[in-house]
Amino acid sequence: MDIKRVKLYDADPNVLRAFQNSNVEFIVAIDNGKVASVMDPTKARAWIEENVKPYLPQTLITSITVGNEVFSGSDTSVYQALKELGLDKQVNVTTAHSFAILSSSFPPSSGTFRPDLAEYLQPLLNFHAEIKSPFFINSYPFFAYKADPSGISLDYALFRPNSGVRDPNTNFSYDNMLYAQIDSVYSAVKAMGHSDIDIRISETGWPSKGDSDEFGASLENAATYNRNLLKRISMGQGTPMKPSVPIDVFVFALFNENMKPGPSSERNYGLLYPDGTPVYDLGLQQDYQPTYFASSSTSRTTVRRISNVFPLVFSQGDLDFTCRASFFPLRRRQLPSFSRCS
Repeated sequence: MDIKRVKLYDADPNVLRAFQNSNVEFIVAIDNGKVASVMDPTKARAWIEENVKPYLPQTLITSITVGNEVFSGSDTSVYQALKELGLDKQVNVTTAHSFAILSSSFPPSSGTFRPDLAEYLQPLLNFHAEIKSPFFINSYPFFAYKADPSGISLDYALFRPNSGVRDPNTNFSYDNMLYAQIDSVYSAVKAMGHSDIDIRISETGWPSKGDSDEFGASLENAATYNRNLLKRISMGQGTPMKPSVPIDVFVFALFNENMKPGPSSERNYGLLYPDGTPVYDLGLQQDYQPTYFASSSTSRTTVRRISNVFPLVFSQGDLDFTCRASFFPLRRRQLPSFSRCS
């Protein structure tokens, strides 16, 4: 398996320099703390001139994500800045959203966004369709199972053999929750007038450990979820609603975040412990050994070990990485914050 894409949660210069002339595609990010400032077109252009333009074309930066689980009008200003700089044909713009923006996700054909978010989502979807950029969603079957372990089949959540769930409107049968969640987002997007936008899963995963009330968080379940997901992706599968479109999934995460606050599960999504030893066997040892890198706060970058790769990306049988060279961002589990789209 080859590393073909890396998704950063920032735009660390040491990482971008480390991958010059590597043929690895990069997604860089404007972090949440800077999203409001880049609504100003001048500041958006300045951010691109500092964090993107200097590394092209040696580093293949293909996309900018504007924050994580936030709404703003910054996507438009960033895109306009790219156009002014003549970079809009090689770098697109998107952002990642919490699954909590849906008011209904079952059956998948009846997926809808929350009505109170329509004023934010409609212009955003129009924007994605216009510039042909994907819609990113963070999707975790673990959270659905944890909230209702008596009502949701663990086999269904973990891609294990099960009787499946049928959508009464389409007659499509779903043998796993992730595919149903993806199709519910397609339906929600279609309900707002668009069938021309790709849906990609920007985060998914399963914790190997949790608190006593975090049902399903275990080493066995985490290994099962990621192994089975990898098998599905290696088959080039699409969802029942989009069978010819292979799923595109970013798996959270490569490393456990041992200093992260919150429930125990939040510190235990990784495939590796912070010292690099495996939490469990994903079944890649014989076929794939990743090249590790580390960056420091100085201008010198030692190509040696990934100090904070975050998370893995699986796509059509290729194993790719997303990473951050400075620190692990905190993943928020509450509803996203919102500011008005312009």
